[in-house]
Amino acid sequence: MDKARWLHGAYRILDERFGDLHWWPGDSPLEVIVGAILTQNTSWKNVEKAIALLRRRDLLSAAALEAIPTPELALMIRSSGYYNIKAQRLKAFLAFLRDEFDGSLETMFAADVPMLRERLLGIKGIGAETADSILLYGGGKPVFVVDAYTRRILSRHGLVAARSSYGEIQRLFMDRLPADAALFNQYHALIVHVGKHYCRKQPRCRECPLYAFSTPERING
Repeated sequence: MDKARWLHGAYRILDERFGDLHWWPGDSPLEVIVGAILTQNTSWKNVEKAIALLRRRDLLSAAALEAIPTPELALMIRSSGYYNIKAQRLKAFLAFLRDEFDGSLETMFAADVPMLRERLLGIKGIGAETADSILLYGGGKPVFVVDAYTRRILSRHGLVAARSSYGEIQRLFMDRLPADAALFNQYHALIVHVGKHYCRKQPRCRECPLYAFSTPERING
């Protein structure tokens, strides 16, 4: 199987079918970062409730989030689940931003991307998917985000092994697609959409736009 052709063809099919999905939602880079941290192990609906409350309380700024005591912040984000842990992770990121970049997201995102990614991964509770979401959606950097839907779809289509590492799956995209943040943004959004609606744990293959896509005729068509 020509993996590059599959990736390009799958994108074309899904983009034509669903159009621009306008992901990731957020009014500012900081809001996107907060969402990326809060969405760990929960649904986006629960994160939206937490962000809406933070917005109503005028807490969606680095200064305001740093000033509020951690227990109070935890209560603000209760709907996102694991709220005590996530409050600590938000505080850890904010301390990193203050200590390393004088509290400036603009300065942070101006840093060398591989170096910044490694430093983000050094923050307690920030894993690869969260770090890459911060870079892509918060900073507009061409870094592909891999999640459980990505792994499931690609493994079912025979492009990766079910136990492939995060880095192996990420390189599949980044080595075969143009380094374009808008492309990576939309592609990941399309994958999430397919994962939620078709490629579920109990798949709805015959309804999926990618059904029978692995044949040469479908790829070239």
